[in-house]
Amino acid sequence: MLENLTAQPADKILALMAAYRADPRDTKVDLGVGVYKDASGNTPVMRAVKEAERRIVADQSTKAYTGLAGDPAFGDAMIDLLLGDTIARDRIAAVATPGGTGAIRQALELIKMAAPDATVWLSDPTWPNHPSIIKYLGMASKTYRYFDTDTRNVDFDAMMADLGGVAAGDVVLLHGCCHNPTGANLTLEQWDKVIALLQAKSATPFIDIAYQGFGDGLDADAAATRKVVAAFDECLVAASCSKNFGIYRERTGILMAVSKTADMQPLTQQTLQFLNRQNYSFPPDHGARVVTTILTDPDLRADWEAELEETRNGMLALRKQLADELRRLSNSDRFDFLADHRGMFSQLGTTPEMVEKLRADHGIYMVGDSRMNIAGLNEKTVPILAKAIIDAGI
Repeated sequence: MLENLTAQPADKILALMAAYRADPRDTKVDLGVGVYKDASGNTPVMRAVKEAERRIVADQSTKAYTGLAGDPAFGDAMIDLLLGDTIARDRIAAVATPGGTGAIRQALELIKMAAPDATVWLSDPTWPNHPSIIKYLGMASKTYRYFDTDTRNVDFDAMMADLGGVAAGDVVLLHGCCHNPTGANLTLEQWDKVIALLQAKSATPFIDIAYQGFGDGLDADAAATRKVVAAFDECLVAASCSKNFGIYRERTGILMAVSKTADMQPLTQQTLQFLNRQNYSFPPDHGARVVTTILTDPDLRADWEAELEETRNGMLALRKQLADELRRLSNSDRFDFLADHRGMFSQLGTTPEMVEKLRADHGIYMVGDSRMNIAGLNEKTVPILAKAIIDAGI
């Protein structure tokens, strides 16, 4: 049996990490893996997370299963954080998942079950796991243009033109905030136009939101998702707690499915639980319990929000420092887009050959599509990166 296996494509980011570790240069800079790092290059455990874990360890009396959907309190806390009072709670089915990736996988499984002929539309570019999972599941997909490599901003006219080809019943995957890999986001006015188009097409929106709180703040980053949820009878939302709670290895995510009416919610909820059972049965609980403890305790929540703001503002400061340094070195404003982008990532909009030149000549490691993790920088490495970009002729 096993001799029939064929090698699968290597994960480019994992290969990049290995190459970085093997590089002996002291000036090397890792901008590949999508993990937040502080000024010391560490990915710290947030204060509120440490305190929540201390309480959980002290008070927890069992490790018995929670339920196929996970602890209901986690679902309630996350729905409140992301959606607030946008729609009635009794329309929302929700299940805990192993990270945001698990939420996306379960959402795609749900689409495949409920609308097997639907085409899933993805932004070009998008997070590589989106098309990878869709291909593995044998689902139909198409792309819509999103990023203009000349302006390094959203190519909105091209996006709307491509979405004009969406058919009734298709699913359109949209990044809720802090677009990965580009860092370029739609304005709220542009979101309104996308919503109107998808309504006219009778399409179903599917929001992937992994960076709430990393862009313009918790509520501002949720604003587009809330607009979408309020505008449609049905939609899907996959959310991750990895970044904004810093609990990457705890694999904590949630899938929300909005039904047209409260009467339809129980069937949707039962189906989501069925899909969990077929995949991993009961979802992991520790990270979800940490998140629930923080979000339901006023003091812990206030401390978490304060530290999240420190993180967000730190990334914005790095963006401005990099844009300013590139403006100084290039004597032009062509890199100002870096200060306007939001979240952990920005895409330089250059070629894979230039990305390889940055790695070979300067020890700058970023993904081949020129996505770089801004959170991988610090005050000392920003000038190194800026000089490398100019010296490479980008």
